[in-house]
Amino acid sequence: MGKLKKVILDTAKKNVILRKCVRGLRNLKRKIQYKLNSLGIKVDDKLIIFTSFNGKSYSCSPKAIYEQMLKDEKFKNYTFVWGFKDLEEHKKIADNDNTIIVKFMSKEYQKYLASAKYWIFNYRPRDYIFPKENQIFIQCWHGTPLKRLGYDLEHTDNAMNSRNEIRKKYELDAKKFKYFISPSKFASEKFTSAWNLKEFKKENVIIEQGYPRNDFLYNYTDADVKKIKKKLGLENDNRKIILYAPTWRDNQHTATVGYTYKTEVDFDKMKQNLEKEYIILFRAHYLVSNSFEFDKYSNFIYDVSKVDDINELYIISDILITDYSSVFFDYANLKRPIIFYMYDLEAYRDDIRGFYFDISELPGPIVRTEDELINKIEDLIKNFKYDEKYKKFNETYNYLDDGNASKRVIEKIINKE
Repeated sequence: MGKLKKVILDTAKKNVILRKCVRGLRNLKRKIQYKLNSLGIKVDDKLIIFTSFNGKSYSCSPKAIYEQMLKDEKFKNYTFVWGFKDLEEHKKIADNDNTIIVKFMSKEYQKYLASAKYWIFNYRPRDYIFPKENQIFIQCWHGTPLKRLGYDLEHTDNAMNSRNEIRKKYELDAKKFKYFISPSKFASEKFTSAWNLKEFKKENVIIEQGYPRNDFLYNYTDADVKKIKKKLGLENDNRKIILYAPTWRDNQHTATVGYTYKTEVDFDKMKQNLEKEYIILFRAHYLVSNSFEFDKYSNFIYDVSKVDDINELYIISDILITDYSSVFFDYANLKRPIIFYMYDLEAYRDDIRGFYFDISELPGPIVRTEDELINKIEDLIKNFKYDEKYKKFNETYNYLDDGNASKRVIEKIINKE
């Protein structure tokens, strides 16, 4: 069965008609199953369901909004449901007041979907799942975009979807939105165009109040830092911490595995030059499915891809290395050094995605080679300054982040209803 599935997926990658047929039949079957699972279920006005990255983690804005609700007396009689792929990994969350955890996309999860008044997600729900008229879908999304999305893609080298297929998915999304959380005027404009919200008369769904996910970056304590370092086994390591968080590549996909990522870094050279004074926390993008072998770099490179909440990695790191990932927008709230390692800049810009603004605005240096990267790490650790360019970046993209976005979002959305 595994070999057959691989053959079908490989063929579907190359044949748009076959791909549409396979997806259409699969979605029709699942749509019928969802309708059967939700038959006769009424909407409960005091039931809220949360998922983050399609059940992969307890993180991002759904987590921030949920934890704010736990502290708010207005929600003491509400029931909160979280959907996770790994229930054992997240069982402690069920210890919180009025909280239930269920297997993501299980029959039980689908019944809660059918009955929850509010859906609070940071990712696309399945194409075949639509909220009822009296249900409220709140799309938190998961970052300010540098790379183009949806209807804004002028070209795309995507292994699994043509530009028209991507647009169709975004059209389905737009029909579901009741609210869409935005951290800035810039993001609001890009979300509106990426989901073609004006065309669908949905531009008023945007709630521009800052990112709840970034509240923690303003409210964390020294105790939080110590706790996280201890959890990762770093409490007695005094070396500087480099967080390396590259994004995924749309054109790197393996059948039956998913999107993959090839690390384009000579870690042997990094180890030789940096090990005495630095450690690297490697964080793969949540869409990347392949695993990474860092055994030979023990005590220098730590794979932290399975840490649920990247905020924990932000606050313990001294410097961020990324490429085109939106992580740098969030990290910039900490006013710490950022390096952009763009070894495939032309290909990513011209063939894979394209950008929303000129990368000369980025709040840190762009490097193209490993030697440049190593030199720039040492330079920024010693000589970094929060300069006018970095300040202007935050004033443009992060001006609403202040530690209270969750409260404002709840007031605008939940308390308004």
